[in-house]
Amino acid sequence: MEINIAETHIRLQTDIMNHDLESYIRSIRADLKRYIASNPDFLHSFTPLESDDENLTPIVSKMYESSNLCDVGPMACVAGTISEMALDYLMALGSKKSIVENGGDIALVNDRTVLCGIYSGNEILGNDIAFKIPKRKSSLGICTSSGKIGHSISLGAADSVTVISESASLADGLATRIANDVKGADSEDNVVNAAETAEEFRELFDGALIICADNVATVGRLPKIVETDKFEVNKI
Repeated sequence: MEINIAETHIRLQTDIMNHDLESYIRSIRADLKRYIASNPDFLHSFTPLESDDENLTPIVSKMYESSNLCDVGPMACVAGTISEMALDYLMALGSKKSIVENGGDIALVNDRTVLCGIYSGNEILGNDIAFKIPKRKSSLGICTSSGKIGHSISLGAADSVTVISESASLADGLATRIANDVKGADSEDNVVNAAETAEEFRELFDGALIICADNVATVGRLPKIVETDKFEVNKI
Protein backbone atom coordinates (compact mmCIF):
# COMPACT_ATOMS: atom_id res chain seq x y z
CA MET A 1 0.00 0.00 0.00
CA GLU A 2 1.16 3.53 -0.75
CA ILE A 3 0.15 6.81 0.89
CA ASN A 4 1.25 9.95 -0.92
CA ILE A 5 0.56 13.32 0.69
CA ALA A 6 2.63 16.22 -0.68
CA GLU A 7 6.24 15.56 0.40
CA THR A 8 5.32 12.42 2.36
CA HIS A 9 5.59 9.19 0.37
CA ILE A 10 4.71 6.14 2.46
CA ARG A 11 5.09 2.52 1.41
CA LEU A 12 3.31 0.36 3.95
CA GLN A 13 3.03 -3.29 4.91
CA THR A 14 0.87 -4.02 7.92
CA ASP A 15 -1.20 -6.75 9.51
CA ILE A 16 -3.90 -4.22 10.47
CA MET A 17 -6.72 -4.23 7.93
CA ASN A 18 -8.77 -1.19 8.91
CA HIS A 19 -6.31 1.43 10.10
CA ASP A 20 -7.10 4.73 8.34
CA LEU A 21 -3.43 5.61 8.62
CA GLU A 22 -3.74 8.20 5.87
CA SER A 23 -6.07 10.32 8.00
CA TYR A 24 -3.66 10.13 10.92
CA ILE A 25 -0.72 11.20 8.76
CA ARG A 26 -2.75 14.07 7.33
CA SER A 27 -3.52 15.16 10.89
CA ILE A 28 0.09 15.21 12.10
CA ARG A 29 1.24 16.88 8.88
CA ALA A 30 -1.37 19.58 9.44
CA ASP A 31 -0.04 20.10 12.97
CA LEU A 32 3.46 20.50 11.57
CA LYS A 33 2.41 22.89 8.80
CA ARG A 34 0.54 25.12 11.26
CA TYR A 35 3.59 25.30 13.49
CA ILE A 36 5.94 26.13 10.62
CA ALA A 37 3.63 28.91 9.46
CA SER A 38 4.18 30.66 12.78
CA ASN A 39 7.80 29.56 13.27
CA PRO A 40 9.62 29.62 9.90
CA ASP A 41 13.01 29.02 11.53
CA PHE A 42 11.78 25.52 12.33
CA LEU A 43 11.70 24.82 8.59
CA HIS A 44 14.97 26.44 7.58
CA SER A 45 17.44 25.94 10.44
CA PHE A 46 20.36 23.53 9.95
CA THR A 47 21.14 23.70 13.67
CA PRO A 48 19.10 22.72 16.75
CA LEU A 49 16.47 25.12 18.05
CA GLU A 50 14.96 25.58 21.49
CA SER A 51 11.30 26.16 22.35
CA ASP A 52 9.73 27.16 25.64
CA ASP A 53 6.21 26.41 24.36
CA GLU A 54 4.59 23.86 26.68
CA ASN A 55 1.73 23.14 24.28
CA LEU A 56 3.58 21.70 21.31
CA THR A 57 1.87 19.01 19.26
CA PRO A 58 3.47 15.55 19.45
CA ILE A 59 5.16 15.72 16.04
CA VAL A 60 6.71 19.13 16.69
CA SER A 61 7.80 18.13 20.19
CA LYS A 62 9.45 14.93 18.94
CA MET A 63 11.26 16.79 16.16
CA TYR A 64 12.61 19.33 18.65
CA GLU A 65 13.76 16.57 20.99
CA SER A 66 15.41 14.41 18.33
CA SER A 67 17.11 17.26 16.50
CA ASN A 68 18.58 18.61 19.73
CA LEU A 69 19.97 15.20 20.63
CA CYS A 70 21.39 14.74 17.12
CA ASP A 71 22.77 18.28 16.69
CA VAL A 72 20.82 19.00 13.49
CA GLY A 73 17.96 21.22 12.43
CA PRO A 74 14.42 19.96 13.19
CA MET A 75 13.52 19.12 9.59
CA ALA A 76 16.42 16.66 9.42
CA CYS A 77 14.20 14.40 11.53
CA VAL A 78 10.86 14.90 9.78
CA ALA A 79 10.66 11.77 7.61
CA GLY A 80 11.79 9.43 10.37
CA THR A 81 9.46 11.11 12.86
CA ILE A 82 6.46 10.57 10.58
CA SER A 83 7.48 6.93 10.08
CA GLU A 84 7.88 6.41 13.82
CA MET A 85 4.58 8.06 14.73
CA ALA A 86 2.77 6.11 11.99
CA LEU A 87 4.19 2.86 13.36
CA ASP A 88 3.23 3.82 16.92
CA TYR A 89 -0.30 4.44 15.66
CA LEU A 90 -0.46 0.96 14.07
CA MET A 91 1.06 -0.73 17.13
CA ALA A 92 -1.57 0.96 19.31
CA LEU A 93 -4.13 -0.84 17.12
CA GLY A 94 -2.41 -4.13 17.90
CA SER A 95 0.02 -4.53 15.01
CA LYS A 96 2.69 -7.19 15.37
CA LYS A 97 4.09 -6.74 11.85
CA SER A 98 4.18 -3.34 10.19
CA ILE A 99 6.81 -1.72 7.99
CA VAL A 100 6.43 2.00 7.35
CA GLU A 101 8.86 3.44 4.81
CA ASN A 102 8.80 7.18 4.22
CA GLY A 103 11.19 8.15 1.45
CA GLY A 104 13.75 5.58 2.56
CA ASP A 105 13.34 6.17 6.30
CA ILE A 106 11.84 3.10 7.93
CA ALA A 107 10.08 2.27 11.18
CA LEU A 108 9.12 -1.35 11.70
CA VAL A 109 7.96 -4.02 14.06
CA ASN A 110 8.20 -7.61 12.87
CA ASP A 111 7.02 -10.93 14.21
CA ARG A 112 9.15 -12.76 11.66
CA THR A 113 12.54 -12.21 10.04
CA VAL A 114 12.55 -9.52 7.34
CA LEU A 115 15.17 -8.22 4.90
CA CYS A 116 15.85 -4.51 4.58
CA GLY A 117 17.72 -3.60 1.41
CA ILE A 118 20.77 -1.33 1.62
CA TYR A 119 20.54 1.13 -1.28
CA SER A 120 23.75 3.13 -1.72
CA GLY A 121 24.33 3.16 -5.46
CA ASN A 122 27.92 2.15 -4.63
CA GLU A 123 29.74 0.70 -7.65
CA ILE A 124 31.48 -1.98 -5.60
CA LEU A 125 28.73 -3.10 -3.21
CA GLY A 126 25.85 -2.63 -5.65
CA ASN A 127 22.23 -2.85 -4.57
CA ASP A 128 22.05 -6.54 -3.79
CA ILE A 129 22.77 -6.58 -0.06
CA ALA A 130 20.40 -6.26 2.87
CA PHE A 131 20.13 -6.24 6.62
CA LYS A 132 18.56 -9.42 8.02
CA ILE A 133 16.30 -8.16 10.82
CA PRO A 134 15.32 -10.83 13.39
CA LYS A 135 11.79 -10.84 14.73
CA ARG A 136 11.15 -8.42 17.58
CA LYS A 137 8.28 -7.09 19.67
CA SER A 138 9.46 -3.48 19.90
CA SER A 139 9.85 -0.89 17.17
CA LEU A 140 13.02 -0.27 15.19
CA GLY A 141 14.14 2.64 13.02
CA ILE A 142 16.38 2.24 9.96
CA CYS A 143 17.18 5.55 8.27
CA THR A 144 19.61 6.59 5.55
CA SER A 145 21.19 9.83 4.40
CA SER A 146 23.22 10.34 1.23
CA GLY A 147 25.23 13.08 -0.37
CA LYS A 148 24.55 11.62 -3.81
CA ILE A 149 21.04 10.13 -3.84
CA GLY A 150 17.64 11.60 -3.01
CA HIS A 151 16.27 15.05 -2.28
CA SER A 152 17.33 15.54 1.33
CA ILE A 153 20.16 17.97 2.05
CA SER A 154 23.48 16.42 3.06
CA LEU A 155 26.70 18.37 3.52
CA GLY A 156 28.96 15.35 3.00
CA ALA A 157 30.00 12.99 0.21
CA ALA A 158 28.54 9.70 1.44
CA ASP A 159 27.12 7.13 -0.92
CA SER A 160 25.02 6.32 2.11
CA VAL A 161 24.97 6.47 5.89
CA THR A 162 22.45 4.14 7.48
CA VAL A 163 21.66 4.33 11.19
CA ILE A 164 19.69 1.76 13.19
CA SER A 165 18.05 2.89 16.42
CA GLU A 166 15.01 2.08 18.50
CA SER A 167 13.69 5.47 17.34
CA ALA A 168 13.29 6.24 13.63
CA SER A 169 13.15 9.92 14.50
CA LEU A 170 16.61 9.70 16.09
CA ALA A 171 17.93 7.44 13.33
CA ASP A 172 16.91 10.02 10.73
CA GLY A 173 18.60 12.89 12.53
CA LEU A 174 21.73 10.86 13.25
CA ALA A 175 22.04 9.67 9.65
CA THR A 176 22.03 13.30 8.56
CA ARG A 177 24.49 14.38 11.26
CA ILE A 178 26.96 11.59 10.51
CA ALA A 179 26.61 11.96 6.73
CA ASN A 180 27.41 15.67 7.04
CA ASP A 181 30.89 14.69 8.20
CA VAL A 182 31.64 12.26 5.37
CA LYS A 183 34.29 14.60 4.04
CA GLY A 184 38.07 14.78 3.99
CA ALA A 185 41.10 14.43 1.75
CA ASP A 186 39.91 11.13 0.20
CA SER A 187 37.24 8.48 0.67
CA GLU A 188 39.18 6.74 3.46
CA ASP A 189 39.48 10.02 5.31
CA ASN A 190 35.78 10.62 4.68
CA VAL A 191 34.62 7.47 6.43
CA VAL A 192 37.12 7.82 9.28
CA ASN A 193 35.85 11.32 10.04
CA ALA A 194 32.23 10.20 9.85
CA ALA A 195 32.91 7.20 12.10
CA GLU A 196 34.48 9.51 14.68
CA THR A 197 31.35 11.64 14.60
CA ALA A 198 29.17 8.55 14.99
CA GLU A 199 31.11 7.57 18.12
CA GLU A 200 30.18 10.91 19.69
CA PHE A 201 26.49 9.89 19.53
CA ARG A 202 27.00 6.20 20.29
CA GLU A 203 24.50 6.08 23.17
CA LEU A 204 21.65 7.04 20.83
CA PHE A 205 21.82 4.19 18.30
CA ASP A 206 22.49 0.48 17.84
CA GLY A 207 24.64 0.57 14.71
CA ALA A 208 25.71 2.69 11.76
CA LEU A 209 26.95 1.73 8.29
CA ILE A 210 28.97 4.36 6.39
CA ILE A 211 29.66 3.80 2.67
CA CYS A 212 31.80 6.11 0.55
CA ALA A 213 33.41 5.04 -2.73
CA ASP A 214 35.74 2.09 -1.97
CA ASN A 215 35.64 2.49 1.82
CA VAL A 216 33.16 1.25 4.42
CA ALA A 217 32.99 1.84 8.16
CA THR A 218 30.72 0.38 10.80
CA VAL A 219 30.05 1.69 14.29
CA GLY A 220 28.19 -0.26 16.95
CA ARG A 221 26.28 -3.44 16.32
CA LEU A 222 24.53 -4.01 13.00
CA PRO A 223 22.18 -6.80 11.92
CA LYS A 224 23.67 -9.50 9.73
CA ILE A 225 24.26 -8.31 6.15
CA VAL A 226 23.23 -10.83 3.48
CA GLU A 227 23.16 -10.99 -0.31
CA THR A 228 19.82 -10.50 -2.03
CA ASP A 229 18.50 -10.27 -5.55
CA LYS A 230 19.48 -6.96 -7.09
CA PHE A 231 16.77 -4.35 -6.60
CA GLU A 232 15.99 -0.99 -8.15
CA VAL A 233 14.67 2.02 -6.28
CA ASN A 234 13.15 4.72 -8.46
CA LYS A 235 12.55 7.24 -5.73
CA ILE A 236 14.00 7.79 -2.28
